[in-house]
Amino acid sequence: MTERLITNRAMDDERGLENVLRPQTLDDYIGQEKMKESLRVCIEAAKRRKEPLDHAIFYGPPGLGKTTIAHIIAREMGASFRSTSGLVLAHAGDLAAILTNLQEHDVLFIDEIHRLPASVEEALYPAMEDYQLDLVIGQGPTIRTVKFDLPRFTLVGATTRAGALTSPLRDRFGLVYRLEFYSPSQLEAIVTRSAEVLGVGIDQEGAAEISRRARGTPRIVNRLIKRLRDYAQIKADGHITKQVAQEGLAWIGIDEAGFDEMDRKILLTIIDKFNGGPVGVEALAAAVQEDKGTLEDVYEPYLIQAGFLDRTGRGRQVTKLTFDHFKKPPTMLI
Repeated sequence: MTERLITNRAMDDERGLENVLRPQTLDDYIGQEKMKESLRVCIEAAKRRKEPLDHAIFYGPPGLGKTTIAHIIAREMGASFRSTSGLVLAHAGDLAAILTNLQEHDVLFIDEIHRLPASVEEALYPAMEDYQLDLVIGQGPTIRTVKFDLPRFTLVGATTRAGALTSPLRDRFGLVYRLEFYSPSQLEAIVTRSAEVLGVGIDQEGAAEISRRARGTPRIVNRLIKRLRDYAQIKADGHITKQVAQEGLAWIGIDEAGFDEMDRKILLTIIDKFNGGPVGVEALAAAVQEDKGTLEDVYEPYLIQAGFLDRTGRGRQVTKLTFDHFKKPPTMLI
């Protein structure tokens, strides 16, 4: 898959940008109000009892702030932050190396936690419940199990596929939160804040134009403001107005609905080749020459959430909104 500007997954070269723009406290964190209020109460209660925060898991599409909220939890708790990924922890020994180096009340963040191998997940259960680690040492007749006591820590998990979590793992998290796509007004506030951090001049209409096309995702907002900063510096006076935003987004290849070339290809393929649908995901993936998993995890969530695509029992089907967007008569809708 070629890299997309409006993908909600982090690109390799933008980790530094995300760190610069990342809010530092719950008060700075924009959106997800119910989650923030719940966390604020739980964090304050844990601090008063001088206990670690209960284990927490956050799920939802990429780019909505799961890693950011994990950093904030550590900062609000006055604890150190350790980070790893379910893809990295291949063996129970990898997990043991991390857990045995934690300090009291540390926050351990595991991204894509649904990717943990079964052996690692099973080793994690006693660590979460009893703050103990069971390790098997030796081979053959000398094999034995050794228990290690661990400091009381908080595990924060993040996943884009909550359905892939096993029930035993999910049940061990006391705090479970789903992160939702952001409203245009919330994204506008993020645009304004990010522009201020980056030293970019922007007016309200310019911020509104960017937020309207950012697919409900803060990560995309920050990526767009970075690119439009370059465009405004060269093509305008360095200040992003509505007109500059419109011209810059057209230059990037993002239309008024926030679609890029691949989004348009998916929707137009369903219209032109499959009479508007329904079409099976395998047939659609073959038609647009994209991996089935990528289609389901990267492209479809926003198209469905925004009302341009329906996922039915018979397959994928575009909506009237899609026909209207491409100015095609919806004669094929059934």
